[in-house]
Amino acid sequence: MRIRATVAAVTGALALSALAVPAVQADEKPDAGLSVPSGAEVFGAGSGAPAAGARAARAAEVPVIKKVVVNGGKDIVVGTKSKQKVTVAITASSPSGIADAYAFLWHGHIDEVDGFLAPTQEFGSCKVSANPTTSTCTVSITIDPRSDDLYTSSLAGTWKVAAGALAATGSDEDFIWNESQAKTRVQRFSKLTVNASPEPVKKGKTITVTGKLTRANWDTNTYKGYTNQPVKLQFKKKGAKSYTTVKTVKTSSTGTLKTTVKASADGTWRYSFAGTSTTPAVSAKGDFLDVK
Repeated sequence: MRIRATVAAVTGALALSALAVPAVQADEKPDAGLSVPSGAEVFGAGSGAPAAGARAARAAEVPVIKKVVVNGGKDIVVGTKSKQKVTVAITASSPSGIADAYAFLWHGHIDEVDGFLAPTQEFGSCKVSANPTTSTCTVSITIDPRSDDLYTSSLAGTWKVAAGALAATGSDEDFIWNESQAKTRVQRFSKLTVNASPEPVKKGKTITVTGKLTRANWDTNTYKGYTNQPVKLQFKKKGAKSYTTVKTVKTSSTGTLKTTVKASADGTWRYSFAGTSTTPAVSAKGDFLDVK
């Protein structure tokens, strides 16, 4: 099987398309004019599914994909600087075994791809299970937010996983391929702060609890405030093991948080955000308040 030249071409063309998008349209999904590669293109088969006559001349084997797991089943969270290495594991079976498997992530429409994350290696790393007909093959994807991998924040959310497997028959015609085999989420890394003041404070007096919820902006590679989001203000009394929610506060147009409460006892205050489809949950590191 040859290297996936088509996949590489799609990735490269997408990067060029992204560079051509005007800055004023950074929040819009560009029409890359690209389509998702077919299984024949990925596995190097000459003309897609083999002709009926050719398949009849031998025992045709179409593998079965049993499971695809992206990033260990967790959402993919990307910030503004650090590269993220993601593993896609494809479990497949075929009577003669599995020779190879492959997968990549894509965003947009099947004929208008605006986001593409492909592995760097040519072949999947396959491990045969206790049953010799079944293997789990892995491919690794490295996501660099400083490159064109995630060139705009509008790419946050649900991505489709294209995956396929090649039977160990020695023929590149014996494969299965699904452009939408699974789904995964790519999210913008989030940060949350908290500060309770004044400190120390007398029991029964009013304290002000401030904070800020920000998330990665892939357009600018900076962190920006997350607007109009419900965030829980929580308190853990000194000696307690868990937090209790006191009230819910919404972030401002800049992501800031501010509210007042009565000081009742020594303890730790924090803000806690439940997360959204594009942004992971996050809790601030608690701020201990001494009440006199």
